[in-house]
Amino acid sequence: MKFTKLIAAVAVVSGLAAPTFADERVSIGTGGTGGLFYVIGAGVANVINSHMDGVTARAEVTGASVENIRRVAADQITFGFSSSSTLYEAAEGIGAFDGDKQSVAGMAYLYPAVLQVATIESTGIKGFEDLAGKRVNMGPPGSNAAVLAQRVLTAYGVFDPSKVEFLSYNEGVAALTNGTVDATVVLAGAPTAALIDLDAQDDMVLLSLDKDKVGTLFEDYPFYQPYDIPAGTYPDQTEPVSVVNDPATLFVNADADPDMVEKLTAAIFDNLPELGEVHPQARAINLKDAPNMPIPLHAGAQAYFDAHKQD
Repeated sequence: MKFTKLIAAVAVVSGLAAPTFADERVSIGTGGTGGLFYVIGAGVANVINSHMDGVTARAEVTGASVENIRRVAADQITFGFSSSSTLYEAAEGIGAFDGDKQSVAGMAYLYPAVLQVATIESTGIKGFEDLAGKRVNMGPPGSNAAVLAQRVLTAYGVFDPSKVEFLSYNEGVAALTNGTVDATVVLAGAPTAALIDLDAQDDMVLLSLDKDKVGTLFEDYPFYQPYDIPAGTYPDQTEPVSVVNDPATLFVNADADPDMVEKLTAAIFDNLPELGEVHPQARAINLKDAPNMPIPLHAGAQAYFDAHKQD
């Protein structure tokens, strides 16, 4: 009886000591389930799972850019999504990370997220100068949209704290159509659902930046980029519209294993047609723009892009 128990005990211990061959887990910080970070992040996870042996990837629901950065820097998440502006501030220890630089490195530029300032013809507003004294929805409180909108309106000399609202994108469109505000902003890829709905309901007007009138905006905030929304992106938009781009990016911990980062980058960028099927905006992701980051690329990502340079 004692011998039988001993054999059983040895078997249990042996089982515990036996090597395991579980897949390496890769976690991806995205955003809320209704946002584009999560949708495309889930697509990235599926691509990695399909094309990397021995790896199981999962998109995690998070509070988006700031949370993703803190968790990646703390090695709680493998890599994550962030706006270009927030990633730059994290690396420099400014903004939301004032005095607390984060250990992050670039992985890839993904797609443009542009500040679209919309009104309707009945307001008579044709340009940013016409927003003086007008009521403007700046986007959700504390959002990158609100921060960027304030910087643009300030550059034009028309920002008035007493005339702004902080509503969601859909609420902002509703407020514009019912006359509660005179203009509303959206920071997203174009076309975006909220403005597609607005254009279907009314005669939408998108305000176009005059780069000469925004002064040193792009010098003061080097993570922003000028961008033109092509004519016809929305049915009522007959001409290109100049806007500010705060691109969506991928990033990793600066100390992440270069070989692993190179393989993850390869899994994504070797399979862009597959990733493009998850959402129209994912089709904007391309190899040529991918290295265009606001902070230095991680050595693993750099190695992949160096080996796949495009003219």
